[in-house]
Amino acid sequence: MFLKTQITAIGPDVADLIAGGVLILFAEGAPPELAEVSVLHKVISIDKTQPKVGATIRIGALDAKITAIGEYAWKKVIDIGHVVINFNNASVAERPGEICATALDAAALMAILKAGQTISIS
Repeated sequence: MFLKTQITAIGPDVADLIAGGVLILFAEGAPPELAEVSVLHKVISIDKTQPKVGATIRIGALDAKITAIGEYAWKKVIDIGHVVINFNNASVAERPGEICATALDAAALMAILKAGQTISIS
């Protein structure tokens, strides 16, 4: 298990980003302008070892596979609990702080994002 975290709040603009296949995670205490577009969370456990392509991102009952990891993405997760997950099937991350994953249905993803829900990467 690389990461296990629990959702604490959903920003009011998260649905707009989810519609475009993007999920932004930020640890509790994010600045208000970032909290508006983020799923806030509290880390339960984290491994400093970076996951590899093919690792599973599980959000509730939904699973996606990591397809690419930006150069600084995992360091940002460890340091400040922040990452952009782009469900775009990309084999190369366009931004250094991004994790790319297999596509998920936006409506199903939005429906499962609730305070108390667990997100894990394993």
